[in-house]
Amino acid sequence: MRCMICPRACGADRETGAGVCGVGAGYRVARAALHFWEEPCISGARGSGTVFFSGCNLGCVFCQNYEVSHAALGAPVDEDALLRLFDRLIAHGAHNLNLVTPSHYAPMLAKSLARFHSPVPVVWNTSAYERVETLRLLEGLVDIYLPDLKYYDAAPAQKYSGAADYFPVAAAAVAEMHRQVGTLTLDENGLARRGVLIRHLVLPGNVSQAEKVFAWVRETLGPETAVSLMRQYTPYGKAKTMPPLDRPLTDREYAIAKRRVRDLGFENCYFQRKDAASENFIPTFSAESVDF
Repeated sequence: MRCMICPRACGADRETGAGVCGVGAGYRVARAALHFWEEPCISGARGSGTVFFSGCNLGCVFCQNYEVSHAALGAPVDEDALLRLFDRLIAHGAHNLNLVTPSHYAPMLAKSLARFHSPVPVVWNTSAYERVETLRLLEGLVDIYLPDLKYYDAAPAQKYSGAADYFPVAAAAVAEMHRQVGTLTLDENGLARRGVLIRHLVLPGNVSQAEKVFAWVRETLGPETAVSLMRQYTPYGKAKTMPPLDRPLTDREYAIAKRRVRDLGFENCYFQRKDAASENFIPTFSAESVDF
């Protein structure tokens, strides 16, 4: 069957080859581990049980998981092995299962999650470049949607991710996510239980995108929507040779973005410290095997 899972609609036969996402029919996983550097309501004290899936349907030039997203670095994993990874992460105390870049595996994951019946919240950690029809396969299976709403304008979306249609596609996807799970709710320990938490990574020279993205979020979903303004940009991959992405974000740029988001009146905002921008926080991935 020709693949139409994501907005690229590449039509690839993933049984015999790879789609635009870089992967074929089976799961490929690059890393499974407890992760402590998400928003506090996701990582908590014991960590988020992250599973990094290989490949990506967006392919941003600045991706910090470049080897995984662009080169599809990772190991083949069948469904039983994937569910064992889930079990081990939970056994080690993970507050949730955090599925990172999972979009191009969505139909498979819908079946796997229905079989697994996770005892902890399932997090869908995504670029937001998703088809609404695909997201509907996940209804009742995903508890927390964690989309990084990257761009508002078509020009940077095309230049940095080859997706001029990014915002209208992502906006529809985020609205569907919100329809499914609603506003973010926390438990008595401050941990996310259900809902949408919308991220935006501030890029050097592109501060205006933060205000435009979050103005849309406030107008469409309301000021009670949980938002996260990420400061962790680090020049990586092709971005190292593409000004202005070849430099770190300045203190002034983040301060401007932060002030503009605060002025929008959101009730639940997460802001990152300056030291989040470091290659020390980029995970190590494997092409041979995945275990935890």
